[in-house]
Amino acid sequence: MRPRDKSRGSSRGRRFDERGRRRRPTEQQKGANKSEAFDDSKALSRLREARQLLAGIGSPTPQPFRPDAFQLEALAALEFEDVLVTAPTGSGKTWIAREEIRRLLEAGSRAWYTTPLKALTNSKYQEFADEFGPAQVGILTGDRKENTDAPLIVGTTEIFRNQLFDSLRGGSDVDADLVVLDEAHYLADEDRGHVWEEAIILTPPRIRLLLLSATIGNADQFAGWIEEVRGVRCKVVTRPGARPVPLRAAMLLPDKRLLPLLNEHGKLNPEIAALLGSQKEKGKRQR
Repeated sequence: MRPRDKSRGSSRGRRFDERGRRRRPTEQQKGANKSEAFDDSKALSRLREARQLLAGIGSPTPQPFRPDAFQLEALAALEFEDVLVTAPTGSGKTWIAREEIRRLLEAGSRAWYTTPLKALTNSKYQEFADEFGPAQVGILTGDRKENTDAPLIVGTTEIFRNQLFDSLRGGSDVDADLVVLDEAHYLADEDRGHVWEEAIILTPPRIRLLLLSATIGNADQFAGWIEEVRGVRCKVVTRPGARPVPLRAAMLLPDKRLLPLLNEHGKLNPEIAALLGSQKEKGKRQR
C-alpha cells in the first residue's frame, strides 16, 4: 500500500485512495477538465483568426527610394501652374510638398503648409523641423505660435485664411511663394468647407497652390473651378493603381476575439452582424 502524501492537503488533491487504487475523477472534476479543454480550444481558434488577419503585416525590406512618375509630374508642373494631386493615402503625396519646399528654401523663398487639424499640423511641424532644421520652420495654430518669421510656416487652414483676410483689411501681405493645402477635400465639408473656398479665392495668383487629397472624385471639375476663380491653370495629377498600403479592418469582440470586419465577399462579417443585431434588440427591450 502506497504511503499517504500529507503534502497534498485534502483528499481532493490525491490521485490514489488509502488502498492504493487510482481515484476516479468526480463529475465536477470532469466538467472542469472539459471547460479547460474548451477554453484552450477557443484560445487557439482566436490565435488562428488573429494570425490570419495580420498575416503579411510588417516592415518591408529596405530599398533605395525612387519617386513615382506621378510625383515627378507634379513637381515639374509646380514650376508653372497650380497642381491638384489625388492619390491614395500612403502613396507619397507629402513627398511632393517636401521636395518643392526644399527647392524653395534653398532658393531663399518661403512657403506655407496648411492642414485641417491641429494634431496633423503638430505632426507636420515636427516632421519638417526634423527634415529642414527647427530654425527653418514655424507653427501657427489656435494653441501654438512659434518661430513665425521662419521661411516655412505650418498652420491650420483657418489661420492661413485669417491672414488673407487681414491682408485685405490693409495688413501685411502673405509672404509665401507656395501654399500647400493638405486634405483639400475639406472644401466639401458642410461646416468648414467655406474656409478652403475662401483660402483658394483669396490667395494671390502669384502664389502657387499645391492641393493634396486622397478622396476627390471630381478632380477635373474641382481644378476647373480653381482656374476660374484664380485665373491660373491648375493641373490634375493622379496616381493610378491600387492603394500601396492596404487596409485591414477588424473588430475586437468582448470575448477578446479579433474578427475581420468584412468577409471574403466584401460584406459585413455575419458574426459581427449578428452581434450588432442582438445589441439592437437588447437596447429596444431596455427602452
